[in-house]
Amino acid sequence: MTVFEKVARPVLFRLGGGDAEHAHEWTLRRLAALSGRPTLLAALRRRYATAAPVEAFGVRFPNPVGLAAGMDKNGVALRAWPALGFGFVEVGTVTAHAQPGNDRPRLFRLPSSQAVINRMGFNNEGAHALAKRLAQLGPLGVPLGISLGKSKVTPLEDAVADYRASYDALRDFGDYFAVNVSSPNTPGLRSLQDKDSLDAILAALSGPKPVLVKIAPDLTEQAIAELLEVCLARGVAGLIATNTTLSRDGVAAADQGTAGQAGGLSGAPLTERAHKVVSFVHTETAGQLPIVGVGGLMTPDDVTRMFDAGASLVQLYTGFIYHGPALVRAAARRAAR
Repeated sequence: MTVFEKVARPVLFRLGGGDAEHAHEWTLRRLAALSGRPTLLAALRRRYATAAPVEAFGVRFPNPVGLAAGMDKNGVALRAWPALGFGFVEVGTVTAHAQPGNDRPRLFRLPSSQAVINRMGFNNEGAHALAKRLAQLGPLGVPLGISLGKSKVTPLEDAVADYRASYDALRDFGDYFAVNVSSPNTPGLRSLQDKDSLDAILAALSGPKPVLVKIAPDLTEQAIAELLEVCLARGVAGLIATNTTLSRDGVAAADQGTAGQAGGLSGAPLTERAHKVVSFVHTETAGQLPIVGVGGLMTPDDVTRMFDAGASLVQLYTGFIYHGPALVRAAARRAAR
């Protein structure tokens, strides 16, 4: 076990009486403070940063292991993530309107399953607040992705304008943009993965910056194939596969009580499904569409299998929660081989 697993994780999991969101917020505050300490950042970078350069959709990445959206929604700790070894960072999901998200509690750990359930509901400060923060931050040193979602107050029929408003506010700051139409925690959002709805959104976001689409793991292969037709026709730069799942398959018996919570599941139970989706997308597009593989990447072997399935890049979220920066380093070193 690593020092993080033996010492830091037990402490974090006890914070706030075991409240997962309390621990998340506590950690972000410390990482935000760390972002202003260049000497400490340099020390962390020497320990965790790994050079394994790769290019995807016209963007150069120092290594292919990124931080998934949802960990630092408002970009408050952006200087810390590259120091912990990440080759790119995705902020958000951000919406055109600031919103508090769903009622708490809304984040739950399933430790025996190495999983997390969340029903956050795109809680964020809004696109303009993020734009202001990014303008003050300046260059990050690694590529920055920005995940865009629909504001809860915006009717589905006005979704295109809502995504466009966020894109317009942030277009100068992202190295790529991810269209999140696959979160299970905003009512009706997943219907935007339908062919006509997605086509309209992508048409509105055409521009010089790469646009990727993030899909749900719960789609059938036929539905994924139809979505890919739209993506290829619109010249989408890539696909992010996958978001969280509504399935509870693979959850350990000890976690069955918590598994009844509503929301999207991430972590080890998603490993095989995410791998299958990435493999299907890679085969279906004959490798034409770069894929960011995410979902259930808990070990270096999981990451290697994801690359073997056709992913150009990978992202960590739940794996980082359970295994810390050592997993980032190990994953990047695998990619460097």
